Amino acid sequence: MSHTDIRTSAAPAAAGLPSAARLGLSRAFLETVLFFRERDAVIFTFSFPIVLLAIFGSIFADDLEGTGLNVSQLYVAGLIGSATMTGFQNLGIGIAMDRDDGTLKRLLGTPLPRSSYFAGKALSTLVLSFCQVAILLVIGVAAFGLRLPSEVSAWATFAWVFVLGVLGSSLLGIAASSLPRSGKSATAVIAMPFVVLQFISGVFIPVTELPGWLVNIASAFPLKWMCQGFRSVFLGDAGATLELAKSYELDRVALILGVWVVGGLMLCLVTFRWKSRRDG
Repeated sequence: MSHTDIRTSAAPAAAGLPSAARLGLSRAFLETVLFFRERDAVIFTFSFPIVLLAIFGSIFADDLEGTGLNVSQLYVAGLIGSATMTGFQNLGIGIAMDRDDGTLKRLLGTPLPRSSYFAGKALSTLVLSFCQVAILLVIGVAAFGLRLPSEVSAWATFAWVFVLGVLGSSLLGIAASSLPRSGKSATAVIAMPFVVLQFISGVFIPVTELPGWLVNIASAFPLKWMCQGFRSVFLGDAGATLELAKSYELDRVALILGVWVVGGLMLCLVTFRWKSRRDG
């Protein structure tokens, strides 16, 4: 057989191989299906922010003088930001466990492109975060008088804050997955900084009530800016007076979230390990 014949016969086979993008979508579908099969994880993931919203929204329901808003509406916007960042915790813990039980090591021996694995994780996180946000919005509107914006520009802002927030937090979670020494310690190592970030980033406590040094620390991380972006969408101009700068600073929000996407990618490239420490 000539070289021409070999190339001709090989072309259909190569053309029939699924692309990395298609494999990423398939992986995302698999990750999402596997998540919903774990009923305990599903119940906890979706009920936890709802319970927090019900508790905080009911206890702190005072009106914010001169704004036409109430404190519970602040919590809705903050918890939407927290739900958008759950990829940090879910991926940080999930990938650490995949590394510890040998899943990542086995994936290295398959034809699956590495980019497809990460794309699947990120897309699955996007879907789960969107579901959480949708549930929180329904409860916010029904129980706490949250007003959905009618302007297209506000929903456009919601879209880019959400996408940049999910991407940045997912990449940060992938990078942080290398911190735990084992899958068993992953929950403790990853969950603690996430809880701390929620308290200093305006999720549970308004940033105007925090000391300046804590606000400065929170400003270095994406969650504060995600919450600020979502407040601009759902609290409108009236809520801007509650911000430290008396403005939502959306240009700064976009800049910092974009930096975290790029910085998170660089962190992943530098720190990510496919094998556990015991494998060398």
